[in-house]
Amino acid sequence: MGTMNNPVFVVGAGPGIGASVARRFAKEGHPVGLVSRTRSRLDGIVDGLRAEGHHAVAATGDITDPEDITRALGELTAALGVPEVVCFSPLPEIGLIRPVLDTTPADVRDALALSVVGAVAVVRSVVPGMLERGSGTLLFTTGGAAVRPSAERAVSAIAYAGLTSYVGLLAETLPARGIRVGRVTIVGAVGPGLTHEPDDVAEHLWRHHASPGEPVTVLAN
Repeated sequence: MGTMNNPVFVVGAGPGIGASVARRFAKEGHPVGLVSRTRSRLDGIVDGLRAEGHHAVAATGDITDPEDITRALGELTAALGVPEVVCFSPLPEIGLIRPVLDTTPADVRDALALSVVGAVAVVRSVVPGMLERGSGTLLFTTGGAAVRPSAERAVSAIAYAGLTSYVGLLAETLPARGIRVGRVTIVGAVGPGLTHEPDDVAEHLWRHHASPGEPVTVLAN
């Protein structure tokens, strides 16, 4: 499973799933690196982790900009070392979600930039170090449109289809070289008191790293 002093990076860190993933892995001894576009959001999570006695650092980075996200991950690697685990879990851009006949080329471009191009940039940034060490885990989350596409939420279906295909190809390629790949698809609302608690999602992601079985978990509503 790798050594406990290797870091976990959470890409797309927010107060929901991202913060829960950070806390779950920190409890197991992993230093935490966080990436988000919003400094205030990062500072709140980092402050909470440090208050609990965990080691955490953050870097701002735009997932839709491959050069910028690569720079941010480089900063975290310089501070913490090559990650043992990277969790890619950005929030979707709600403003892009509309019925299929109202969906524009720009909507699709922007959704793919976040969910697919961003994922590829992150993987290409972190995997060389994992391969050199011979261990690592890549974790991904998707929304329910990955398994229940809807014409009313077109870009979600399109973007998650692309991300699902990419993650599946990684899962065919990387385990033979020591890198685990896991995906958790969440059908239904996520948040305190909603269909899925962020801490429960984080627990499933932890299991994909700690005791991997099937590469995909679907959390139904």
